Amino acid sequence: MNYETQLTGDSMVIIDEDDSRRRRKRLLMIGGGVAILLVLGATWIAMRGEKAGGPTAPTAQVPVVTVVRPGQSMVARTVSATGSLAARIDMPVGVVGEGGMVTRVLVQPGDWVRAGQTLAVIERSVQTEQGRSLAAQVEVQRANAKLAQAQLDRAKALSGRGFISAADIDQRTATRDQADAQLRVAQAQLAEQQARTGRLDIRAPAAGLVLTRTVEPGQIVQATGGVLFRMAKDGEMEMQAQVAEGDLATLRNGNSATITPIGSSRSFAGRVWQVSPVVDPQTRQGIARIAVPYNAAIRPGGFASALITSGSGNAPLLPESAVQSDPKGSYVYIVNAKGQVERRDVTVGQVSDAGVAVTGGIDGTESIVTSAAAFLTPGQKVKPELMKAP
Repeated sequence: MNYETQLTGDSMVIIDEDDSRRRRKRLLMIGGGVAILLVLGATWIAMRGEKAGGPTAPTAQVPVVTVVRPGQSMVARTVSATGSLAARIDMPVGVVGEGGMVTRVLVQPGDWVRAGQTLAVIERSVQTEQGRSLAAQVEVQRANAKLAQAQLDRAKALSGRGFISAADIDQRTATRDQADAQLRVAQAQLAEQQARTGRLDIRAPAAGLVLTRTVEPGQIVQATGGVLFRMAKDGEMEMQAQVAEGDLATLRNGNSATITPIGSSRSFAGRVWQVSPVVDPQTRQGIARIAVPYNAAIRPGGFASALITSGSGNAPLLPESAVQSDPKGSYVYIVNAKGQVERRDVTVGQVSDAGVAVTGGIDGTESIVTSAAAFLTPGQKVKPELMKAP
């Protein structure tokens, strides 16, 4: 055994080293046991808390989402198309007479004109003189006819007294008739010349809007010289919509349409007035001609899109926020009976202020997520909150 002597104050203390080491070891073991008991106790308390749902159990946050059961609503069936704008009745205007040098052009593109209004004037000095000559011939023939009638009247008066034979009366009657015929010929020739002169004026064939002008003063024009003006009759416009073969079969004359010119934020109401009876064998498309009232924003030759209403039917109607899209197409999220999110692919129809018509994928009885859908994932647990259908 080992002993150690220590001097404390005026006394001496003898310490057994082995006994001291045993006491320290025993204290360490006791401390370790207490620590183990504390850990076990904490674990037991935590487990009880989880089983009891107490405040010590961690709780997962379940998001609340708004859902709608849209049912079925009456929605319009529509056909989308693109095409060119044009005059509904395009009227080319050219030279109808002999032609010549243009002296005046009286209208500009964009002007409204009435039927028969003069658009341009061709020089007519020669024709004017010819007309004067023929007018003089008419006066000569009128004088001859008047003289022949007077001679016939005097001959008839003398015939009653026996001074003129019946043969002379017949001769004078024939002379009078010949003079009348020559007068009528002269009058017809004058009228013809006046008509020819009048055709030197290039006139509007009907009331409408001048679209283009390709003639200037001093230009020589001929009857075969081409189009000098182009007009839209009554200013009416149309869109020549290119429609797929399958959609063309659903259109009828009178279907309403909404036309939006490219580059414009404005839309215009129109109506289908002609559906093409043929389909292009290359593009498999036909033309639906949509009449549109005149507006300065509708310019012939421009491009536009059209939404044609081809009928109506029942379909679920959803708010736009409920419909999502990705490279696979359009889809919605529905909440199933277990409160979990499911993806459902859908076919989208017409989009209007009332909402988005869904023509396939759902029947309207599902609980469809209307908001926060972009932050959800399939299989996620949610708490649905029902709202009224739009």
